[in-house]
Amino acid sequence: MKRDLLGRKLVVTGAARGIGEKVARLAAARGAVVTVIGLEPDRLRSLAKDLGPTAAWREADVRDGAALQTAIDEAADIMGGIDLVVANAGVVAYGTVRQTDEAAFERVMDINLNGVFRTLKYATPHLERSRGHVLVVASALSFTPLAAMASYGASKAAAEMLALTYRQEVAHLGITAGLVHPSWINTDLVRGAEADLPSFADLRRRLPYPGNVTTSPDRAAAAIVDGLVHRRSRVYVPRAVVVANWAKAALNSPMAWPWTRRFAARAVPSLEREVTALGRHGQLTPGTNTPATEPGSSKPRTR
Repeated sequence: MKRDLLGRKLVVTGAARGIGEKVARLAAARGAVVTVIGLEPDRLRSLAKDLGPTAAWREADVRDGAALQTAIDEAADIMGGIDLVVANAGVVAYGTVRQTDEAAFERVMDINLNGVFRTLKYATPHLERSRGHVLVVASALSFTPLAAMASYGASKAAAEMLALTYRQEVAHLGITAGLVHPSWINTDLVRGAEADLPSFADLRRRLPYPGNVTTSPDRAAAAIVDGLVHRRSRVYVPRAVVVANWAKAALNSPMAWPWTRRFAARAVPSLEREVTALGRHGQLTPGTNTPATEPGSSKPRTR
């Protein structure tokens, strides 16, 4: 195992499960001192114990600025500074714009966008001192719209622009920032969506590569940790997602619209029926986790 993060001080948000947990474990194995932040205190406590005596955990919701600032400041005190941050906390709500509950849409935006803003804001003083690096976990849907995932796609596109703007603003401070663009990762989020919405699995199968493949959380974590080591500005998981970024103008052009319209016309009615049958209409009720949730439920669906 490489030790290329030896002594580097890392904070990971949304770390109780999924990608965040895997990043924390791999970074610690490669020598990092890690503080994990999120909800689910039992899981965080157990994770920090597994990571070793230098690891720490703090419970904080990225929607709560005061709690998040305290958690980040305490992480810096415990570790003697912060060199690296992975802003990973995120949720998803399924459903079209016309059927999604307002509160569900707002919650997705508050966590996926405002939560990243709060993480960047309160980590900046510590990153300035270390001339550190931050990775914001966005999505392939930052630049690839997909029916019935409007709130998630909008939040991730906005998070991308936020991170790119932040990168300009802090360059003179010696801070660098990058984005992670995962496609489908084999976590609670994807498994839960396919279990609840059979049409979602069919939709994914009909997407062009790499939209029709699923990547393991371990592979995603490895790409993110390498991105930390090399202070990358973009991390694509799998790497072929870069093509979608380069081609986003063409993908959203009038030339591509006939295919997109046919694709959506086949997928949307069945997706709407299945979301309605769940009885949630895109609503997300308060749960125990900042990680991603299934459509309209408090049951955790971690990326």
